[in-house]
Amino acid sequence: MPSVRSSLAAALLLAGTVGPPGAVPALAHPLAFTEVTLTLRGDGAFEANLIYDLDALALGVPLDTDDAELAAALDRLPPDELGARVAALRALFERRVRVRFDGEPTRFDVSFTDYGTPRATEAEIPTVLGVTAHLTGRVPEGASTVGFFASRAFGEVHLTIVDAGRAVEVRSVLEPGARSDPLDLTGPVAAPGRREVAARYAWLGFVHIVPEGADHILFVLGLFLLSARLRPLVWQVTAFTVAHAATLTVAALGVVSLAPRLVEPLIALSVAYVAIENVLTDRLTRWRPLVVFGFGLLHGLGFAGVLGELGLPEHERLLALATFNAGIEVGQLAVIAAAAGSFGWFRSKPWYRSRIAVPVSAVIGLVGLTWAIQRAFNP
Repeated sequence: MPSVRSSLAAALLLAGTVGPPGAVPALAHPLAFTEVTLTLRGDGAFEANLIYDLDALALGVPLDTDDAELAAALDRLPPDELGARVAALRALFERRVRVRFDGEPTRFDVSFTDYGTPRATEAEIPTVLGVTAHLTGRVPEGASTVGFFASRAFGEVHLTIVDAGRAVEVRSVLEPGARSDPLDLTGPVAAPGRREVAARYAWLGFVHIVPEGADHILFVLGLFLLSARLRPLVWQVTAFTVAHAATLTVAALGVVSLAPRLVEPLIALSVAYVAIENVLTDRLTRWRPLVVFGFGLLHGLGFAGVLGELGLPEHERLLALATFNAGIEVGQLAVIAAAAGSFGWFRSKPWYRSRIAVPVSAVIGLVGLTWAIQRAFNP
C-alpha cells in the first residue's frame, strides 16, 4: 500500500516531467521549434533565415533559461570573449546545418542580423544576439534538387523552401535531426497526395499532445483524476472533445481568432481549475461538464494557433484539418491510457483519493497557476 510520502513523490516527479522546464522564474523566447525559410533567389544565390534563441545557443545553456539572465551574462563578457563566442556560434551553424544541392552540402556564410540592431537592443524580451541566423551562398550551376538539414540541437524544424524563380513555395515539418525531402528544381512541383497529407497532419496533431502539449496533458490528467468511476470521465472527455474540435475548426478556417497572449494564460488557468476542484470534491458536479466544455473552447483556439503556424495545404484543407483533429484525439486517448496504466490498479482502493488523486491534483494545480502567472506577465 503506497504511503502519502510516496504518492507525493510520484506527483512531484510528474510535475518535473511535464511542468515548466527548468523551473525558471520567467519564460524564455517562446520558440517551441526552429523556423527556417530557405529562399532560392533569381540571381543564382540562396539565403536562409533560422529563427532560434541565439543567446542560449552561444552560452551553451537550455532554451528555457531566463532571457534577462542570458542577456546579462553576454553583456558582462569582455569584448574579445564576446567576439569569440560569436565566432564559435558562427562555426556551430556551419557544422550543424546543411543546405544540400543534388545531395551535396554547399558552403554558406553566417551572420546574425539582429545583433547590434534595434531588433535586439530595443526588444521587449531581453537579448543580445537576437533570434535570427542568416545564411547566404550560391546555388551550384545546374543543380537539380535542394534539401535542408539541421542537427538535433535545433529541435523540430518548420521549413519553408521558396523558389523565387518559379514562384514555388513548399512547407514541411522535420523531426529533430531529420533531412528534408529533396525538392526538384527542374520540373513542376507535385502536390502531396491525400494519404500523405492525412498521415502528416494526423502525426502533427498527435505530437502536439504527446509529448509537446504539457498543458493539455495535465488538463486531461486532471479530468481523469476526478473520480474512480468511468462515467464522470466519459462526460468530461466528451464535453472537452466536442468543444475543442469546434473552435479548432472555425479558428483554423479563419472564422474566429483570439490573441495567444490571452488564450495561453487562460489555458493554464483551466489546468489549475480542474486540479483544484479535484482536491475539493470527489464527484462530478452538475456544472463541471459545462466548465470543461468552456475550457475545451480555449484549448481548441490553442490548437488552432499551432495549426496556423504549420499552415494548411490549399488543395486539402478540410482533410488536413480533420486528420490533425484526429491526431489530437489519439494523443488525448494515449494520455488517458497512460494514466489508467499508472493509476488504474489503485482506483478501486479506498485510499486512492487521499493518496493519489489529491496529491497529484495539488501538484497539477500548482503547475497550472505558475504557468498562468508566467504567461500573463511574459507573453
